[in-house]
Amino acid sequence: MHATIRRYEGVDTTRMNEVVGKVNEKLVPQLSELPGFSGYYLIEAGNGVLSSFGLFETPEQADESKTLVTKWIADENFNSVIPNPPKITSGKVVAHSDRVPALV
Repeated sequence: MHATIRRYEGVDTTRMNEVVGKVNEKLVPQLSELPGFSGYYLIEAGNGVLSSFGLFETPEQADESKTLVTKWIADENFNSVIPNPPKITSGKVVAHSDRVPALV
């Protein structure tokens, strides 16, 4: 499994709800259709910072998600809302744990 973390700084806080809504409505469905997709999480950290965490089977598949996200930002006209390129951390997942919720 391969993980990519992207940290976006300087996001227009007056349009944060719009960005988050469009991510849920349009970006997540597009990402979930990519080969090797395992998961995507968006974190609103406050002060104009958004971080995303994506999981794919291979590094190549994760790279494909970068292309999709870059195009999505342009297509949604969010270049001024998300003005800075993300800081990216990417690599092989070497340890993980999944917790199964308790059945009631």
